[in-house]
Amino acid sequence: MPNSVIAVFPGTFDPITLGHQDLIRRSAALFGTVIVAVAAAHHKKTMFTLDERVALVREVFASLNNVQVERFTGLVRDFAVSQGAGAMVRGVRSVTDFDYEAQLAGMNKALAPDVETVFLTPDSRYQFISSTLVREIATLKGDVSPFVAPVVHARLMDKLPT
Repeated sequence: MPNSVIAVFPGTFDPITLGHQDLIRRSAALFGTVIVAVAAAHHKKTMFTLDERVALVREVFASLNNVQVERFTGLVRDFAVSQGAGAMVRGVRSVTDFDYEAQLAGMNKALAPDVETVFLTPDSRYQFISSTLVREIATLKGDVSPFVAPVVHARLMDKLPT
C-alpha cells in the first residue's frame, strides 16, 4: 500500500542547492506527497524573487510526480495544516542546526499537534552546503557549480554582474 502521508518541506531556497535536492528526493521516497513550501522570506533580503525561487524548484523537480511546489507566507504551521500535512521535514546539517530546529519543532508541535517534524541529515557530500555560502561565493566570482544543479547555476550566473 503506498504511503499517503503528505509532508511539507519548507525553506527559502535562495537558491535551491544539491543539499536541498538530496533531502527532498529522499523525502519523496518516504512520503506519498512532498510539498516544497517556498517561503516569501519577509525577514531576509533574497537574491531571487519568490516567483523565481518557485520556478527554479519546480524545474528541478519536474520529473518527480509526488513533489509539488507551492509558495507560502506566514506561519509554516498554518500552511502545513491547510495542506493536510501529517509531517514537516527539516534538514539538519550540524549541531547548531539541530539546536535551532529542535526549538522550531517544539513550537510547531505546540501550535499544530497533528503535524510531526521529521529531521533528515544530508548525504555527507552535501553536509557543508548552504544557500548563504553559495550566494556569497558566487558574488565573489567563485565557482559554485559543484553545489547547485546546472539550471540553478545558469540562473545564478545571470543574476550576477559580469
